[in-house]
Amino acid sequence: MMLQIDKILQYNKSFVENKEYVQYETSKYPDRHLLIVTCMDTRLTELLSHAIGIKNGDAQVVKTAGAVITNPYGSEMRSILVGIYDMGVKEIIVIGHDDCGMQGLKSDKLINEMRERGIDEKHLDSHICCETNMDSWLTGFENVEEAVRKSVDIIKNHPLIPEGIIVNGLVIDPKTGALRRA
Repeated sequence: MMLQIDKILQYNKSFVENKEYVQYETSKYPDRHLLIVTCMDTRLTELLSHAIGIKNGDAQVVKTAGAVITNPYGSEMRSILVGIYDMGVKEIIVIGHDDCGMQGLKSDKLINEMRERGIDEKHLDSHICCETNMDSWLTGFENVEEAVRKSVDIIKNHPLIPEGIIVNGLVIDPKTGALRRA
């Protein structure tokens, strides 16, 4: 059985040798001064960029489960701040989606799965694990529009976000690509 890493490296060798990368050449700065926070759902990998009309180099993309910012000082916000202060981002759009795996997700399901896969109970104790409440950290949301609005609100009201940064929220249908405001 060939591992995915081996398939990837094999494909990549041909990609580089055939100079297929040339069509994707751009600078590290987003041409449209745009940063998108979206979900890691596989259905959005290509659909999102086509549905919103962006191409390589137009925007920075931060992917996280559910397009949810769980910590105002977590890695998602760090990426947003780097985008603003180092990459020239002027506009941020949080894009959630219908039929998201985080919708209705309960922490006990994930924690039980961790136990079944051999994770030691001491690592599941909320007080030991990075002073994080495991239940709230691993719980999803009930309403995608509300979850997007909450992430937008965290960004808009963050004390390190400068005036003038535009922040909006959208929800995409992962089947059709149709967008609506959150």
